Amino acid sequence: MAIADIEEPLTPDQARVARGTVEQLDRYMRGMSPGHERVVLRADDEQGGDSTPLIVPAPALHLFRTVLAAMAEGKAVTVMPIHAVLTTQQAADLLNVSRPHVIKLIDDGALPAHRVGTHRRVRVEDLLAYQRRDADQRRKLLDDLTAEAQELGLGYE
Repeated sequence: MAIADIEEPLTPDQARVARGTVEQLDRYMRGMSPGHERVVLRADDEQGGDSTPLIVPAPALHLFRTVLAAMAEGKAVTVMPIHAVLTTQQAADLLNVSRPHVIKLIDDGALPAHRVGTHRRVRVEDLLAYQRRDADQRRKLLDDLTAEAQELGLGYE
């Protein structure tokens, strides 16, 4: 299982190059037909020879664009397989909450986990599903509050 972390921010020059590359990728991907399976890119040979074709699966190009855009904004990036298993501390870091809060979520049944010896482990796919459910629930509550404020004429339009 390979997990790639990029925690160092890009230099200003690297960030400028990354933003330019994201713009180029956006233009390129707008021209792609739906269901595109692979992309052939040309990379300049550093020694001055012919360019070498790079064949990349289309979903990988989309992922690369997302990672590059985040890095251009100065954000740290982690890429990991969906089947990865995390410690409770890693799960807490990804959710931006405390480790005891993650343990409470597990104990309350809101976040599935399993034990390895005495330690709890959380699958990335379960963590992402929890995150989606939580975001959906927050959005619904906010919509309900907004509707109630409008019914009461509190000036929220």
